Amino acid sequence: MSFKSLAKCAVTALALVAGVAGAQTVVLYSSNNTETVETALAVVKKKSPALTVQQVTGGTGTLMKRIQAEAKSPRGDVLWSGGFGTLGAYKDQMAPYKSPELAAVPAAFRGPNDLWVGTNVHVMVMMVNERQLKGMAAPKTWSDLMRPEWKGKFAITDPSKSATAYMLVYGLLKQFGRDGLAKLAANAVITASSGSTYKGVAAGEYPVGLTIEYAAQEYVAGGQKEIKLVYPTEGSYLAPEGMFIVKGAKNMDAAITLYNDLLSKETQQELLVKNFRRPVRSDIPVSKLTSLPDLGAIKIFPLDQEAASAEYEQLVALWNLAVKAR
Repeated sequence: MSFKSLAKCAVTALALVAGVAGAQTVVLYSSNNTETVETALAVVKKKSPALTVQQVTGGTGTLMKRIQAEAKSPRGDVLWSGGFGTLGAYKDQMAPYKSPELAAVPAAFRGPNDLWVGTNVHVMVMMVNERQLKGMAAPKTWSDLMRPEWKGKFAITDPSKSATAYMLVYGLLKQFGRDGLAKLAANAVITASSGSTYKGVAAGEYPVGLTIEYAAQEYVAGGQKEIKLVYPTEGSYLAPEGMFIVKGAKNMDAAITLYNDLLSKETQQELLVKNFRRPVRSDIPVSKLTSLPDLGAIKIFPLDQEAASAEYEQLVALWNLAVKAR
């Protein structure tokens, strides 16, 4: 073999070794739907081509309990994502990390001591099918739905069946008290899943559904001109979701890489455009990239996310009483 051939082989071998040395593997625990995860990881692949992401999927509660059970020998590296109230109950399972991306994230969407950070925020809306209003004016406020003429004409998901529905009902209780919640429950058609609510409105089963912004927006973007999103003038409710690095993660460097990539402007912007996941970053012009309003243009009724989590049993019990009294 010639010297030139030997040199070429040596260079190739060194490149292969360097590639293996630069490769990273990270285990992602995710409760997001398949489409959302695929969108995010496609961006991550471009930003960090040497990173291999192994996915473990499941409900947020199930994954959090799994992380807790694996605490002595963690198998996961990053959890993405869970509601802030849920995350607050598992602080002992988190490794603090201050991402360089935090400069673009408002303080309201950061966890204490850099234990977690928001990745997206759900906004509660009224999803209206204008074809099914039958001459009625679309509601403008949550209070409108408490009037007798709206009985049986709007859907809401059982708060014990959905984390986002829980935050919606929790908001209604905090804003209107038990009497207001009872009036709304008396008029509502109650569904067993969030999907049943927004799919039912899209199919014309209900004129109105109380649901999450991104789910309703998918139908608007899909060309259903009869579907409109109403942000109640009394104030919408927010349900931010976040991620964290697992304490004692075996692949810490890779976990940090994934964490920063998921929080990056490129990833959050792609999730907004393709999946209508509203970003927590303040440097993404939501209204310019979609037909959704900027968060600052929406009136928000503030909620304490950790208090909401702590009051879960009480809220569900109150809701069940209101439903039984109908």
